[in-house]
Amino acid sequence: MTFNRLLLAGLLLGLAGWWFSGNRRAGDVPAAVDASAGCPLPPALRENGPPLQSEVPERMPPFAMPASTLVPLAGFSLEARVLSRRDYGHGREADWSPTDLALGWDGMARDEVLQRLDISQSGRWYHYRWQGDPPLPPGEIARSSANMHMIPSSPAVAEALSRVEQGQRVRLDGWLVEVKADDGWHWRSSTRRTDTGGGACEVVYVCGISVE
Repeated sequence: MTFNRLLLAGLLLGLAGWWFSGNRRAGDVPAAVDASAGCPLPPALRENGPPLQSEVPERMPPFAMPASTLVPLAGFSLEARVLSRRDYGHGREADWSPTDLALGWDGMARDEVLQRLDISQSGRWYHYRWQGDPPLPPGEIARSSANMHMIPSSPAVAEALSRVEQGQRVRLDGWLVEVKADDGWHWRSSTRRTDTGGGACEVVYVCGISVE
């Protein structure tokens, strides 16, 4: 085979890999996640309001995955409005988390507020903007919404996540985690609702999800 044909064959294989990696079936558990690892539920949010974050039990072990470990940083439980969703098939993060949900609670779950905001997602970020005066103080917008990277713990959770749509209300229970890959790569969740910018998103290992 000539060099040109070898080059063409390599390019076609690369494109095929790109296509299939970016077009995995919605509802599949990502390859990097072991669905048999288990996901015990954390303390649950009992009333509407901001997310409930709880301490990790002292003897709770990390979640062992095929080529990584998910280290629990905090229990996490919330009820929120889906402001936007975005699916990702490329990038290292997509090996664990194929879906981001931009979620809002308190004032950021109200129709009259959301109608005045232009909301979008890209590059694993969540963006919002407004015209004229903001519908809420900017600090309240930041405290009452977040972009969250969803790691499904089971086929049932993955399937439920695949059906989530903008405008719905969801209940999520799981753990904020740091992904530690065996090759040294890592991805750490925020554990604050007041931060913005790089590193401010939550990385959530989702044990349970329900949609209204």
